[in-house]
Amino acid sequence: MATELYDLTVPAFLRGFKAMAAFLEKARAHADAKGIPHVDLLTARLYEDMATLTSQVQRASDAAKFAGARLAGIEAPAIPDTEASFNELKARIAATVAFLESIPRDAIDGREDADVELKTPSRSFQFKGRGYLLGFALPNFYFHLTTAYGILRHNGVPLGKMDYLGGIG
Repeated sequence: MATELYDLTVPAFLRGFKAMAAFLEKARAHADAKGIPHVDLLTARLYEDMATLTSQVQRASDAAKFAGARLAGIEAPAIPDTEASFNELKARIAATVAFLESIPRDAIDGREDADVELKTPSRSFQFKGRGYLLGFALPNFYFHLTTAYGILRHNGVPLGKMDYLGGIG
């Protein structure tokens, strides 16, 4: 019986993006209520050598779209890193969600042993589908989702664990 990789992939990313979009909206409302310029939150980082909130959202988007594309054996859409506002970040999330929702279940299911190559500027990594998803793609996505959440919490945005989880059920 084939592993249902789709169930481990697309729904997890969709849930994460639903939560991320909601906590970005809370961040905007918090900034407006406190008179904080939006750019201060968008460029905030947990530590000086870490990426900004904007970059964390962009990297979560990339992690999810490339995971879906690599597992399905299709091309991911190009989404340039040009966002400079909460609205633009939410539009990026929406574009990523639309792409993920366009991937048919049968394009991912059963590909646990498919070869997946991840190329970086300095090297290439070889995986099998299941190992790529569980050992790289999901941890990478959740790293950026968690870091974005942490940046906002660190900057006083009133978020809690349920905001991160995106609701249960």
